[in-house]
Amino acid sequence: MNDDVSRARTNYARGELGDAAVAADPFVQFGAWFEGARAADIREPHAMTLATADSSAKPSARTVLLRGWDERGFVFYTNYGSRKGQEIDANPFAALLFFWSALERQIRIEGPIIPIDEADSDAYFASRPRGHRLSAWASPQSTVVGSRTVLDARMSEYEEMYPDENVPRPPFWGGYRVIPERFEFWQGRLNRVHDRIAYERNAEAKWQTVRLAP
Repeated sequence: MNDDVSRARTNYARGELGDAAVAADPFVQFGAWFEGARAADIREPHAMTLATADSSAKPSARTVLLRGWDERGFVFYTNYGSRKGQEIDANPFAALLFFWSALERQIRIEGPIIPIDEADSDAYFASRPRGHRLSAWASPQSTVVGSRTVLDARMSEYEEMYPDENVPRPPFWGGYRVIPERFEFWQGRLNRVHDRIAYERNAEAKWQTVRLAP
């Protein structure tokens, strides 16, 4: 083991999540922590790890960006033919993880995942910079390409094909929504006695909270 890594220590003393401070609604709790991350000027506070699994239950994970959320769920966008898209088709469940090191906080979200309405994907795609829209066409995401030159050539091809701002959304690109069935909020605490609060739905489909041992 690398000595520098083995000696690394974090005191985890920046906050706490007491029982009285926990919101009854996990979306309210998420909103408070998300706004706290934004206010703390954390770089990419909307970056989240997305974990999926294929039909054989082999998992994979990557970082994507949260592009919208409300009580219906958490939205991100991608190429439907990408590895994540293929895994979602085969096994439509996912887990999300937000980790804000500077605040010593993380949020875990788990649940089914579905494509969003095409109109919503169209609206978001139209709001993207032209170069980002062109790259959605040019990049055959997750497939093997011979070199960087191939990608550059494909970008040039689509720049010529769509020379102005009128770049339509590719039919293979759009949004997904993770519909939460479970949340967990983690706050680092001294001596590794961390706060872990989970939200799960009860038999009446109402959210209930439980405290988990760290």
